[in-house]
This record gives sequence, structure tokens and C-alpha cells, in this order.
Amino acid sequence: MTSQTLRDARHYEETSAKKIKSEERPAFHLSPYVGWMNDPNGFSWYKGQYHLFYQYHPYKTHWDSMHWGHAVSKNLLHWEYLPTALAPDQEYDSFGCFSGSAIELPDGKQLLMYTAVDQVKKYDGSTQDIQTQAIAIGDGIDYVKYEKNPVLSAKDLPEGCSKADFRDPKIWKGKDGLYYCVIGNRPADGSGQILLYSSENGFDWKFVSILAKNENRYGKMWECPDFFELDGKHVLLTSPQDMLPEGLEYHNGNGTLCIIGELDEDTHTLKEQYHQAIDYGIDFYAPQTVLAPDGRRIMIGWMQNWDTCNHRSENSKWFAQMSLPRELSVKNGRLYQKPVKELDDMRENKVEYQNVALEDDTISLEKLEGRKIDMELVIRPQDEKNRYKKFAVRFAQNEQFYTALSFRPHESILKIDRKFSGSRRAYIHQRRCLVNGNSDELKLRIILDKFSVEVFINDGEQVMSATIFTDQDATGVSFFADGKVNMDVVKYDLI
Repeated sequence: MTSQTLRDARHYEETSAKKIKSEERPAFHLSPYVGWMNDPNGFSWYKGQYHLFYQYHPYKTHWDSMHWGHAVSKNLLHWEYLPTALAPDQEYDSFGCFSGSAIELPDGKQLLMYTAVDQVKKYDGSTQDIQTQAIAIGDGIDYVKYEKNPVLSAKDLPEGCSKADFRDPKIWKGKDGLYYCVIGNRPADGSGQILLYSSENGFDWKFVSILAKNENRYGKMWECPDFFELDGKHVLLTSPQDMLPEGLEYHNGNGTLCIIGELDEDTHTLKEQYHQAIDYGIDFYAPQTVLAPDGRRIMIGWMQNWDTCNHRSENSKWFAQMSLPRELSVKNGRLYQKPVKELDDMRENKVEYQNVALEDDTISLEKLEGRKIDMELVIRPQDEKNRYKKFAVRFAQNEQFYTALSFRPHESILKIDRKFSGSRRAYIHQRRCLVNGNSDELKLRIILDKFSVEVFINDGEQVMSATIFTDQDATGVSFFADGKVNMDVVKYDLI
């Protein structure tokens, strides 16, 4: 039976979302039905389509009591909204239905596993979260919470682990037929760690191991873990809070971390070999992956930064968006990302220029403009012995506004800069990335939607994502060189 809390949310979103025109939303990035969105949840393939749930507060464009929004898609780019899937309507989740994941059961039902949050008053009058793991079973639209919830609680934690930071289960089925899930947690030292649990049926869970320990290396609490095998390696994705920069890695405070290594089958622990940020831009957090029917590992993230959540249009009825879904691979100890191949089907109106010579000048090229575009650049020095000092491309540009990418080959540093994109506040507007490899040739694929840019560097070896705030009539693109640059450019409109 549907609770009144859930019925209220469904009624509100259905009536309120009608007031949002499609042209006010991103063209091919998922935004909330109405209200607030954060972490992607339950990214899954079920009944012939992709399902994506998300942290959701329909009633206003600020974080508040967490629901699960719900959308489905055939191609990962055009989404159909479904009614709210979960609402905080039980005693154990009265403060919110936090992040989690989804899997199909043998009987054809879909299981959602999520973090249920309740609060208790402490002796000093303050409150403390109690985070447990709960389950709901459904048919792709309606979900019923399990009568024996919560299925994991403080009694299932190793000694010394925090019951207030115990969240974000990511579930999968192992090759041995068992269900597994990883959950973020904090041990007694206040650092982060990832716990591994197993189940024979998806309902009855037991602790297996501490899969990975932070030991105060990368931030504090590790949120939103995901764990999978890819290209002969085991990959752990997580979003640490309160990170400190290491060179040009981990600059976002609440940022992203990828650990690549080997799984010790006996101890169920990850032997770390490589680590890196997942995204080097300004806006990206809490990614989650799905194994597509064709075998691709596809990741999507919340394209927002917790430190800039107060920057919004005052009259907008929705806030935040998801990133482009990205196909993942592991090469030479690094995580590579590229836009899903489905994006190619949206390409039209090809414009191409080869061997454009730039020398101490700013130029624009005919028919090269737009706010919904897919643009590929290859940048080379004209003279190997006398390299250029700087190359820049500006986009979403008019006489007043623009966002820019600039590259200095002698430093091998690529910078994204949105300070002239329409912001009236001194929020985070720049981020720099140390580009790997040599600087003889720089390849950039720049995907623009109405309110965002995503830059795939050197075939996806690194990615930089950022939201932008510019009026939609700012469609210009221009190129600048300090020195002599040779450039190839191919641009498509995304229809």
C-alpha cells in the first residue's frame, strides 16, 4: 500500500513539473523532475531499459528530506520521468532515503537497496544520524519496503565502526552466485573505509571484510562506493569528503577517487596499485556504474559541486543535473572515460577544418558555433623547436560572456575557467589539470549542453566537467594562440 508521504510527493511532482518547459532543461543531461537532485542511485538495466534513480527533494530546490526520483531511458540521453520511487515514510528512514543501488532478482522483481536514515537525540541535546541499510521490492514503477527492514544495522558493523556514517550500498551478483554489496563507513580513526557484505538471496546479509582502508590518505569519509572488474583489474570508485590536494589531483574537497588494483580472493581485500581523481573539473561527484547488456561498463555522476550549491537561478523550479553517461576502460593503470556511443547518433551538421594555422591571434571559424555541440580539437605546434606558449578555446561566448579552456604546453597544464560565464559570485570558477603524456599533440573532445561542458582529454585519459550559467544566446566559439599553433577541428550539432 502506498503511503501518504509517497502519494503527496507523486502528486506534487506531477502537477509542478508541468510548469517546467522542456527548453528550460538541459537537452541531453538528466535534471530532476522538479526540485532538488543529487547522487545517482540504482543505475540499472531492467525490463529492456535503463533505470536511473536519484537523491531527490521535490518540494524545493535545496537539499532536504531525501526521496528517490526515478527516470528511464532507452539510449541514456533522453529520459522519461516516472513517479517518485521512495519516500521517507517509515520510522527507520524518517530522516531520508539516502543513496543506494538496484538489481534484478530471479523472480523478475527489482530490488532497491538504500541507506535509511533516522535521528536520535543525544544527552547534550544535539542529534545524531543513525544510518542503516534497507530494501524495497518493485516492478519498475512501484516499490514496497521489506517488512524486515533494516537488513543491515549497527550490529552488523565491525568493532569501532561508525553507525552515523554507514551508507550508500552498491549491490551486484558475483560469479559464485552470491549477492555482494560495498558500503562506505568510518572506522575509529575518523578516516574512511569500504565494507564488503554478502547474501545468498539479497535479503539476508553478513559481513565479509573491510575491502579497502583509507587510513587518512584521501580525505575522510568515503561515500558512494562502486566496485567492479574491468579489463583484468578491479576498480573501486568512491567520493571522499574533505580531501587535501596532492599536486593537481584531488582539488575538489568533496571529490572523487579511483583505485585500481587486484582483489585478494582469500582475504577479500583490494590490493591497491594505482590511484587517481575520476574527474578533474569543478562539478562531478558520487558516480555510479551499470553493466550494460552489451558488456560496457557505463558510469554517470552528479554534475555539481557541494561548495557551489547556492549558485542557482532564483526562479528555476529545478536544480542540478547528471553528467553524460561515460563508457569506462582501464589502460596502463589508468581509468579512461569516453561519452557513450549513443551520443554519436545525435550528431548532425558536420563542420570540419584541417591544419588551421594560428599565430599570435584570436579567430572564429564560419559555421562553428552552438550550445548543444560535440567538438573535437587536435592541437600541434607549428614549429617543434619554437613551441607556442598558450592555446585557448572560448565557447558559450558573446560580447559579455564566455567559458574558456587554455593549455600551456611547457607546463602541460590544461585549465578550465568559467569566471566570465555569468556568475555574480566568487565561487569556484577555475580548475587545472596536469595533462599526461607529451605535449606534441593535444586532443580535446568538448561536449556542450545548455548548462554544462564536459572535456575529454586525449581520448578520455582525463575528463573535466563544469556547469555554466551563461544565457542561451551566447553561442560563439573562438580560438587563441600565443605563438604558432596548428589545429584540426570537427564540430557537430547535437540534435
